[in-house]
Amino acid sequence: MLELQVNIAGITLKNPVMTASGTFGYGVEFASLLDLNRLGGIIVKGLSLDPSVGNPPPRIVETPCGMLNAIGLENVGIEAFLAEKLSFLTGVATPVFANIYGETMEAYAELAGRLDDVEAVAGIEVNISCPNVEAGGMAFGVDPASAGLVVGGVRKRTSKSVMVKLSPNVTDITTMARAVVDAGADAVSLINTITGMEIDVDTRRPKLANVTGGLSGPAIRPVALRMVWQVARVIDVPVIGIGGIMTAEDALAFLIAGATAVQVGTANFVDPTATMTIIDGIETYLEEKNISDVNELIGSLII
Repeated sequence: MLELQVNIAGITLKNPVMTASGTFGYGVEFASLLDLNRLGGIIVKGLSLDPSVGNPPPRIVETPCGMLNAIGLENVGIEAFLAEKLSFLTGVATPVFANIYGETMEAYAELAGRLDDVEAVAGIEVNISCPNVEAGGMAFGVDPASAGLVVGGVRKRTSKSVMVKLSPNVTDITTMARAVVDAGADAVSLINTITGMEIDVDTRRPKLANVTGGLSGPAIRPVALRMVWQVARVIDVPVIGIGGIMTAEDALAFLIAGATAVQVGTANFVDPTATMTIIDGIETYLEEKNISDVNELIGSLII
């Protein structure tokens, strides 16, 4: 029998394959396409205190080996999520993680507080790639001090496991990882998208209404893999790898680099059943390599 279970800060996942926030809706959107009960974890679309309509279109542009998005974190808001979306997920035998974001430190803390006694939510993922309106719009995730304050505020308001999603748009990803762990993060997930843009040369206008957006997909996978490897070597909490994971081989590379689990994002747009294929592929790999426990792969890179 193969052992696929992994543990993320006290939460047992039946396998290391999770869905990335913003690419899987609130779960129900994929229910007719795949077996949600087979997933290791579901991370829902980012939630804010109030509903948000996001950015004007066009908001998604295909790029070589990836895509740019500037959705603007459109979502129904925390109250509508709890009242209308969460009930479906309570019937799914997969841990659910709520991704939260805010424009102030107080907003993050308030969101964590509202989720603290919600039994159906196993853990919280904190998106710190958002602009801090109290500090002139600089993203929380590019400054260790700001990131630490956000995580500290969240930590004070919840007893749930706290995972912090790190931005790659920094000079040293390990400094950011250490800062959030010191502030109380139980796990880190990385990477979020890389800022980029595309231009229509015929009109000489940006292809995104927002001008810039987040680059995701296979184009960023080597960058994400490198950052996961760097972070896993310097912190003692679980690392979840994100970035261009399209195949089981991609996922396995992240595990070998030190990730305890992975999140599948852009692949869901290409093939809505990609997570199932990746889980199957991990099982096949373990069988072929005569490895009985997937945990044996974590951090097994040979240099």
